[in-house]
Amino acid sequence: MNALAQHIVSWLKDYADQSKTNGWVVGVSGGIDSAVTSTLCAHTGLPTCVVEMPIHQHIDQVGRAQRHMDALAAKFPNVSKARVDLTEVYDGLVTALPESADASGGLALANSRARLRMTTLYALAAQRGALVAGTGNKVEDFGVGFYTKYGDGGVDLSPIADLVKTEVFALGAALGVDESILQAPPTDGLWGDDRTDEDQLGATYPELEWAMAHVDTDPEGWSDRQREVMAVYTRLNRANQHKMNPIPVCLIPDSLRG
Repeated sequence: MNALAQHIVSWLKDYADQSKTNGWVVGVSGGIDSAVTSTLCAHTGLPTCVVEMPIHQHIDQVGRAQRHMDALAAKFPNVSKARVDLTEVYDGLVTALPESADASGGLALANSRARLRMTTLYALAAQRGALVAGTGNKVEDFGVGFYTKYGDGGVDLSPIADLVKTEVFALGAALGVDESILQAPPTDGLWGDDRTDEDQLGATYPELEWAMAHVDTDPEGWSDRQREVMAVYTRLNRANQHKMNPIPVCLIPDSLRG
């Protein structure tokens, strides 16, 4: 392992020791973030359950996830695999909802997939006395808020949330993550098709990383594309503050108590 990986693995081990918990549960999607996170967790030597949770999943995503899980389990004796097919659960939820039509253009139901997965991960973690390790990176978690509140945003700790996406890819390469994952366009896996994160965000991760680093700088000399990217970044950042900030609490004055 390189120094960065060793730092994160040590941080994970220290956290598990302090919290008196028994390892990790990690949802594996076939993407780079979950591949890196699960590999780092495996390197701790603590029990690591990697979980595939398909919901009408694209076959390419399923294949990458399964290959990664198989490779981890073959290399690390502390890794176990679980597959929880949530397709029927999701379909039952859709049927049970008062209206089948999704007025949000499908986003509400897509987010429901992430929340079903969060519920599954916490059930498995409770069975094992383990923690749910998050897979979000810095751009998603603190830049544009590209995650589901109480879905993939519902975790116990975030090992890679201080790394931007390009750093996650570099760390994945150093850790020996499968080439198919390293080459796959990033996707949130919530739609059952082949749409990418770039399709949804309107910018690539390197572009968003640039915007995150230059949000308070003078725009003089920026190209037209850089101005477009900054507009995308600032719009998403403002719209998703409700995810990134603590939940508002209505504080009651002492004069109204008792």
